[in-house]
Amino acid sequence: MTSTDYDIAGIDLSDDRYTVVQSLIRSKYEVLDADGNTVLKGKQKRFRMKEQFPFVDADGNDVFSVKAASIIDVAGDYLLTDSRTGEDLVVLDNDYSIFQDTWTIRDGDTRAKLAEIKSRGALMILLREKLPFGEWIPPKYEITDADGNHVGTIRGQFSLRDRYEITIDDASTVPKEPIVAAAIVIDAIQGH
Repeated sequence: MTSTDYDIAGIDLSDDRYTVVQSLIRSKYEVLDADGNTVLKGKQKRFRMKEQFPFVDADGNDVFSVKAASIIDVAGDYLLTDSRTGEDLVVLDNDYSIFQDTWTIRDGDTRAKLAEIKSRGALMILLREKLPFGEWIPPKYEITDADGNHVGTIRGQFSLRDRYEITIDDASTVPKEPIVAAAIVIDAIQGH
């Protein structure tokens, strides 16, 4: 399978840089392309038995959703489903610990590993979790492909609202939509 096998109908994520900005309302996010145009909007649905994140394009049309596989689980599986086809494309599999935060992007059917998003620096994770106002320390993640080769980064920016810069250096084997969705899910689930 190639990264284009995971394309989502209705959106075009062909840029190599994206910015995810959280609104003043904690559970809403906007994704901007390299030119500053809105390409996606995501919103964490609150007070649900299972965590749920519907995503819409710039015009408000449903494009995909991410939904937790189990009830209220900080470390668990989140299924990304194409809203137009109903196809389960990938699973965002979270393995969270106090020293390392790892998200594995897996095929929706075979569960084969497609990519991994890993926090960098155990010391920074510890400081973010344990220090007063530690959440103000911007997180950093490295994106790798199934073989562990560098693909890109997700870098938090110091800001009153959560803001992440996603840079994709080589997406030839990695689907971009799940990476962008994962940046939002990571922030919302872990309260960054």
